[in-house]
Amino acid sequence: MARIYYEADADPALLAGRKVAVLGYGSQGHAHALNLSESGIDVRVGLREGSSSRAKAEEAGLSVTSIEQAATEADVVMILLPDTEQKAVYDAEIAPHMEPGDCLMFAHGFNIRFGQIVPPEGVDVSMVAPKGPGHLVRRTYTEGGGVPTLIAVAQDASGKAKDLALSYAHALGSTRAGVLDTTFAEETETDLFGEQVVLCGGLTALITAGFETLVAAGYQPESAYFECLHEMKLIVDLIYEQGISGMRYSISDTAEYGDLTRGPRVIDAHVREEMRRILEAIRDGSFAEEWIAENRAGRPNFSRLREAGKQHQIEKVGAELRAMMPFITAGRQRLEDVSGG
Repeated sequence: MARIYYEADADPALLAGRKVAVLGYGSQGHAHALNLSESGIDVRVGLREGSSSRAKAEEAGLSVTSIEQAATEADVVMILLPDTEQKAVYDAEIAPHMEPGDCLMFAHGFNIRFGQIVPPEGVDVSMVAPKGPGHLVRRTYTEGGGVPTLIAVAQDASGKAKDLALSYAHALGSTRAGVLDTTFAEETETDLFGEQVVLCGGLTALITAGFETLVAAGYQPESAYFECLHEMKLIVDLIYEQGISGMRYSISDTAEYGDLTRGPRVIDAHVREEMRRILEAIRDGSFAEEWIAENRAGRPNFSRLREAGKQHQIEKVGAELRAMMPFITAGRQRLEDVSGG
């Protein structure tokens, strides 16, 4: 079982004595920068030239500079840029300014786990990864709470890398909820597996297959959309709030019996075997190699698949139906307003 740390386990003074650079001001970046600033940390935001986020960060009262200048000034650098951009930015604008005693931080372990970024000796390398989107990290902090967070250490040059990661998590508000020990490998591999097999890949493929099956059988696309996609939120919310058993308690006995008897027929031994193959491709690095090569080639397969998904009938039917439900887009707009870009 993972060890869980709370406020009493963290030393806020460790981070309070450092200069911190938050690189990026997207979903996580805006939350980290604002929470750290309001916790009394000396923080600056590093952005690329011409970044559309500069105005938002400045309007929030934050110090904004270039990525290279931020890395030069700070002795704690948190990289919150997209995975596929981190290596190039690190090599060109961060690495030349890494000195013994500095700390390099990540919120996801991809580039360290797969050897894309290799920090120098003498530098601490750690991870502070909130298990929630940036708008939630920010909102819970302002409400006096926090989001559960993972911490890990890949290189402990100072002997205090873990303590500093805990101090950073404390400044985010995470120790109010609980901070769990992990490793870069465990966080990266489980995160990729969850995205590919359940949260994104598995879920969207299941929804689409159900929709296509009903439409092919002659049912109205609108009915198929409601049954296979729209009502998914109700079930996911119940699982999120009460667990799988709690969800089953809340649905009808007919639905629960169908769940218990038919679910295992869909997610059968063949599917589980494919899950194991996907996990192995993550663990042996072949997925990372594939994704890195895809980006170097200009993302041709990624772009083709993305466009095909946008043109699927389920998206066209869904757009028409969602236009009839303005409360859905109103909720989305609220999230965009608080996310900071």
